[in-house]
Amino acid sequence: MIVGVLKEIKSQENRVCMTPAGVEVMRQHGHTVLVEKAAGVGSGFSDADYEAAGAKIVAAPADIYGRSDMVMHVKEPQPSEYDQVRPGQIVFTYFHFAADEKLTREFMQTGSVAIAYETVTGPNGVGLPLLTPMSEVAGRMAAQEAAKYNERVHGGRGILLGGVTGVAPANVLVLGGGIVGTNAAMMAAGLGARVHILDMNLDRLRYLSEIMPKNVTPLMSSPAKIRELAKEADAVIGAVLVVGAKAPKLVTREMFKDMKPGCVLVDVAIDQGGCFETSKPTTHTDPIYEVDGIIHYCVANMPGAVPITSTMALTNATLPYALQIADKGWQAACKENPGLKNGLNMVGDKITFKGVADAFGLPYTPAESCL
Repeated sequence: MIVGVLKEIKSQENRVCMTPAGVEVMRQHGHTVLVEKAAGVGSGFSDADYEAAGAKIVAAPADIYGRSDMVMHVKEPQPSEYDQVRPGQIVFTYFHFAADEKLTREFMQTGSVAIAYETVTGPNGVGLPLLTPMSEVAGRMAAQEAAKYNERVHGGRGILLGGVTGVAPANVLVLGGGIVGTNAAMMAAGLGARVHILDMNLDRLRYLSEIMPKNVTPLMSSPAKIRELAKEADAVIGAVLVVGAKAPKLVTREMFKDMKPGCVLVDVAIDQGGCFETSKPTTHTDPIYEVDGIIHYCVANMPGAVPITSTMALTNATLPYALQIADKGWQAACKENPGLKNGLNMVGDKITFKGVADAFGLPYTPAESCL
């Protein structure tokens, strides 16, 4: 198979979807790898590194799309790329279709096979192995960003998350006890903050109670508990996930009047539409905005700010699945690996992931019928 590695063009996105080490493995399996010129520079990999691993450097993305059986990205293809995608071509990347109706409808017109990193599951449908590494990065970054934007120079409350001797630490509220929330809570706790982490799964709360340090309190989530804790929060980290579907809105604008001025909201769920009513995507170049005195940080590609760490973590997870697709073809690979089949979001003009279809009231076609 001919596999294309594209340069990311989303704002301040410095990751790359395959390292030179990954190219070498692909070549060992007999596949040809085309790498767009300068695709890896932001992650510390030169074109010479890719050539040494056996890749062919290609000058223009149109050539990648025109020659490749499967193209790989980190983030969703941008509007300038839509008309370059060919019918039947495999596109393997993060899509987050349920948060973007325009992307969904445009991609239905391409006739391609869209396999989304974020809905691929592990054995027996448990876990999200391609989302997990970036969730770890984003969760840890969320605590860093909450600390940074609590500084008065950024419009925040002017409070140090860990406090100092004789001065109380900040209160951090984490909504969601999954991978993002767990990492966010651990980082905030490590900085010395007082942390509450909310989840609706009792088994998960028991686990969190066992592993978290003493300055983290896991609690059962409810609208009343969120309202109560939001009033005292200096930072709220939104870490909820409904796989492949829009995130629920857990913090409303009405709640702002009872919250501390300068409180920082970090919405890690923004890729799935955001879990705060007032959330809208931002970029690393313009990361925050203010609504009713509340600071919002809603960068949609947080791990792109630390691309060396993120690229290594992501490609460690994605390469085995990319190899399965390249070795066997997407249909055979999805038949053999039910977890990969769960990543199948679109085949031609058919939506094969129910959460995406439900988000926009579009017809749903079970993935099995396309295999």
